[in-house]
Amino acid sequence: MNKISKWHVLIGCFIAYFFDAIEIVMLSLSLPVIRQDMDLNINQGGLLATATLLGIGVSSVIAGWYADTFGRRKAMLTCLLLFGSLTAILSSIENLYVFMGLRFLSGLGLGGLWGIVAVYIAESWPSHQRARATSLAISAFAIGAIAASLAAKYMLPEWRTMFVYAGGMVVIPVLYIYFWVPETPAWKAAKAQNLSLKKSATITEIFSPALIKSTLLGTTAASFALLGYWGANTWLPTYLVQERGLSLSSMATFMAILNIGNFIGLNFFGYLADIIGKRKVIIISLVCTTVMLPVYIYASQANTLLWLGALYAFFIAFAGLFGAYFSELYPTHVRTLGAGFCFNAGRGLAALAPLLLSGIATYYSLAAGLMVCAGFFFVSACVIWFMPEKPKLVTQDIILEPVSANRQEVT
Repeated sequence: MNKISKWHVLIGCFIAYFFDAIEIVMLSLSLPVIRQDMDLNINQGGLLATATLLGIGVSSVIAGWYADTFGRRKAMLTCLLLFGSLTAILSSIENLYVFMGLRFLSGLGLGGLWGIVAVYIAESWPSHQRARATSLAISAFAIGAIAASLAAKYMLPEWRTMFVYAGGMVVIPVLYIYFWVPETPAWKAAKAQNLSLKKSATITEIFSPALIKSTLLGTTAASFALLGYWGANTWLPTYLVQERGLSLSSMATFMAILNIGNFIGLNFFGYLADIIGKRKVIIISLVCTTVMLPVYIYASQANTLLWLGALYAFFIAFAGLFGAYFSELYPTHVRTLGAGFCFNAGRGLAALAPLLLSGIATYYSLAAGLMVCAGFFFVSACVIWFMPEKPKLVTQDIILEPVSANRQEVT
């Protein structure tokens, strides 16, 4: 892929994941108002979030199969159109169960986009720039979360209007990708040569003898990392307000600082991974997160909490690194399915994290629950330790080096 095309792919993926973040975060920010507007109790409100996470959890199978069978470009456009249109439609829904069903379907697009973005970049960028490009695209989530927070600040309690605008604005990445982002040469070449694409990709293939180790270890690593991430991020605001005395008004500033730290960290560690190796940097990211979370928990002064929060978020760089690393574990014809399964299966399991921590907090304390999350990060690092530094793709697969013939064009 030429130099111009790879940058179009990166820009398109960044914009797409930016809106993915807005749609995911927006529901959490709007939930108190939605509950009041639709007269929902706390358990019914929680079901809306659960429906989204369940959709995200199974998205890897459906979106991954679609991307590996019909192409990365078509799959990305389908995911965007799916969650964009359903978000706009949700603005007119009054029934809880219809809302849940539509939010589950929306989750299929929201979750499926991660694997498509990771694979799109893996097949469009050279190996020595792949981690930084993937991390930059995934870091759009932090910017999208800030944008969603700002939108909520100025538009709530008019959540229905906010959903219409958020859903409608997804047309921006749709148009960009439709006109300027091409299909990847690796997928087109595999399709043309009929390399295992005579039949549709199936989930059983990522559990074949050649790939089962990568799938099991990758899924386990992502599951523990995301259990720690969602558990900590769900209960940290409550912990800071109840046990460290932060005011509710300061939480918006806290969230903004947290996301800025995460944005910087994703891009720093992505650059570092291209220099010393993806596996090494994933382990560094997870171990540093393991250390920083307890340090953060036991800080007491407000200013210290604010800036330590940014440092803690700085080390949470594994989402982008997983994208670059997992994409290299699988051959072209099951690459999106395999990489997406590892990450999104972990996302699905992470739906249990808030419940697990609430149980620990009931019997012990929130601090104890957050310490368990630190342990999850460490377990994930240990699992990654047993995975290869440079994964070897199936020998019949097309070489994952999109610009090997034109390396002089890459800068």
